[in-house]
Amino acid sequence: MTDCLAHRGPDDAGYAFLRPGHSSQGRGGYWTAFGDPAFPHTTPHLPTLGGEYSRDELSRRDHWVGLGHRRLSILDLSHRGHQPMATPDQRLWITHNGEVYNFKELRRGLTAQGYDFVTETDTEVLLHLWEEAGNACLEQIDGMFAFALYDRQLNDLMLARDRFGVKPLYYAVTKDFVVFGSEIKALFASGLVPATISPGGLVQYFTFQNVLSAETIWQGVHLLPAGCWLHFRPGEGGVPTVKSFHPGFSPGAEPGVEIDHAEHAERVADAFRRAVERQLVSDVPVGSYLSGGMDSGSIVAVAGRQIPRLHTFTAGFDLTNVNGIEQGFDERRLAEQLSFLLQTEHYDVVLHAGDMPAAMEQIAWHMDDPRVGMCHQNWYVAKLASKFVKVCLAGTGGDELFAGYPWRYRACIGAASEDAFAQQLFRYWHRLLPPEEMPGLFHPDLRDQLERPREAFLEVLDGCRGHAATGSELERRLDTVLRFEFKTFLNGLLVTDDRISMAHGLESRVPFLDNSLSELAWSLPAAAKISRASLSKSGPLHLDSAEGKKVLRQAMQEFLPAEFLHQRKQGFSPPDANWYRGPSVDYIRCILSDEQSRSRPWFDQRRVEALLEEHFQGKRNHRLLIWSLLSFEWAQRHFGSASPEDAPVAIETSANLLAT
Repeated sequence: MTDCLAHRGPDDAGYAFLRPGHSSQGRGGYWTAFGDPAFPHTTPHLPTLGGEYSRDELSRRDHWVGLGHRRLSILDLSHRGHQPMATPDQRLWITHNGEVYNFKELRRGLTAQGYDFVTETDTEVLLHLWEEAGNACLEQIDGMFAFALYDRQLNDLMLARDRFGVKPLYYAVTKDFVVFGSEIKALFASGLVPATISPGGLVQYFTFQNVLSAETIWQGVHLLPAGCWLHFRPGEGGVPTVKSFHPGFSPGAEPGVEIDHAEHAERVADAFRRAVERQLVSDVPVGSYLSGGMDSGSIVAVAGRQIPRLHTFTAGFDLTNVNGIEQGFDERRLAEQLSFLLQTEHYDVVLHAGDMPAAMEQIAWHMDDPRVGMCHQNWYVAKLASKFVKVCLAGTGGDELFAGYPWRYRACIGAASEDAFAQQLFRYWHRLLPPEEMPGLFHPDLRDQLERPREAFLEVLDGCRGHAATGSELERRLDTVLRFEFKTFLNGLLVTDDRISMAHGLESRVPFLDNSLSELAWSLPAAAKISRASLSKSGPLHLDSAEGKKVLRQAMQEFLPAEFLHQRKQGFSPPDANWYRGPSVDYIRCILSDEQSRSRPWFDQRRVEALLEEHFQGKRNHRLLIWSLLSFEWAQRHFGSASPEDAPVAIETSANLLAT
C-alpha cells in the first residue's frame, strides 16, 4: 500500500503493527515497528520490513492495527521525524500527512503544561495535543492535515481531515477490515477492496464533473468529508462513526452591522498577510505559482518580503492555430510583468497540443478519483516547480471566499422563488450536459441512478442555507451560492491540486484557506464582495469578473499595483476546445472509440460518438465532457473491472494502513 504512495513521500518509509492492551493501564498487548530497506539511514535502530525478524514477528503475533507512512520531509529533516510516530509510552501512534501552521504556538502551550519534545515536527505536537485534549484538539489546528491516530490503551482508531479538505483521506469498510489511505490506489493495493465502479458515484461525476457526496466513483470507497473525524474500535465489530468538528465556514455577519468597506479591507489585508507568513514555515525551499492575476500575485508580494528572490512558476500555451476566446488564455506576459515588479526568480513552461495525450495516462493513474476540470496544465507546472522547491504556494480558495465568479451567481440568485432558485442552481452545475440530455448519455441499466445527483445536491444545498443574517433576498442567496461552491467546486479543486502536486513530491499550500482569513471572509456581508447595485439590477445581467471580490481588491492595494487588481478573470485553462478539434482528435478517437472503451456497460455508445462528432465539427464545445470521458476510461484501465462480476477476488491478508 505504501509503495503505491511512494511519490507522495520519497524521503522515508515506516510501518507499525499494534495490538491494544487489556488492562485499565493499557498493559498487555504489544507493538512492533519497522523501517524500510530503501531507507536504512533514517531508521538504523529499527528492523526492516521484509527481513527475517519481521516475517517471524508478524506471523506469530495477531496484530489488530497496521499503520504505514511515506514521508515528504518538510519540517525537521532528521531521522527524528520518522513516522509512524509514537508518544514516549507507545500509547498513541500516528501517521500524518500535511502541515500544522500554528504548531509552534501549540507547542509552547503544551510545553508550559509539562510536555517534552524531542523533534521539531508538527507531528509530535499533534500527538501530545491529542493526548491532552482528545478530538477537541481538532478545532485548535490551523493547517492542512489528514491523519490516523491509534490509542492502544483505549483501543480507539481515529481518522481526521482538516476543516476545508485540503488533504485527502479515503476509507473503505470490508467484511473484516477498515482500510484507509491518502489515495484510493493504496486501498486497492491492500487486496481487500475490489476496484469496482459505483453506479451512483459515476452518475454524480458525469452530472457535476464532481461528486458532491462522500462517495467516489469506486464502489464502497468513501472520501472522509472535510472537517470530519472517524472513530472505530478495532476487533470489536460495529460500523465506524463519522462526526463533524467544523462545518467548513463560520456564521455570517451580525444583524444590523453597517458595511464599512475601508475597515473590512484593512482587516482582510492584515489577515491575508498573516496567513501567507504563517504558511512559509518550512525547513526546505518554498516557492509560489504566479499567474497574471490578483490572488497569486498578492501571495507572491507577501511571501517575497520574507524570501528574497522567491522562485515563481507558471505555464503558458502555444496558441498557434487557436481562435476565438481561447486566444486570450496565455498569461505568461502578465506573470512576467509581475515577476519583474516583485523581483522573483521566475520560470515558465509552454504547453502544446500534444502535451495532454503525452501525460494523460500518468495523470489518470495519479488522480484515481477524477474531479473538476482539465489538469494537465497543472501537471506540467507542478513538475516544473518540483525541480526547484518542495513547497509551493497557490491561490486556490480566493474566488470561493470572496465571490470571484460573478457570472455564475446571476444565473440563479434572481429566481422567482426558493424552489426556482434551487432548480436553476442545480441546472447550472450540470457542467458536462444539460439535465434534459443526461439520461441519453447513460446505458439504460443506469437510469435508476439518475436521481442520485439531485439528492446529493439538495443535501449539500440545505446545509448552506440560512447563514446570512443580514441583507436582501439576493444577498442571502448569494451567500448560499458561495457556501455551496465552497463545499463542492472547491472540494474538487483541492482533491485535484493535491494529487497533481504530490505526484511530483511537491507540497501545495493554500494561504486563502487559513483559519482566521476564511472566518473573516465568511463574517463579511455578501454586499462587501459584490456591490448591491450590481445585484439589485433587474432583468438579465452578465456580471463581469471585475465586479467580484470587491473587498479583496481594495485590500490587495497594499500589495499590488492597481493595474493588476482589475484584470478580467482568466481561469488557468488550456485552449482545449481548439486542440480537441485539431491535433488531439486522433488520440481522443483512439481511446474513446476503441473496442475496449465501447464494451464498457456505462454509456450509450452511439450517443457518446454523436457528442464527440459535435465537438470535432465545431457544433458544440464538449471539452469538459471529453476530458471526463478520457479520465474515466483511463481510471478503469488502470484499476477497474467492467462490472461487479469481473471484480478481483479480495485476498485475506494483513497489510499496512488498515485496521482489523
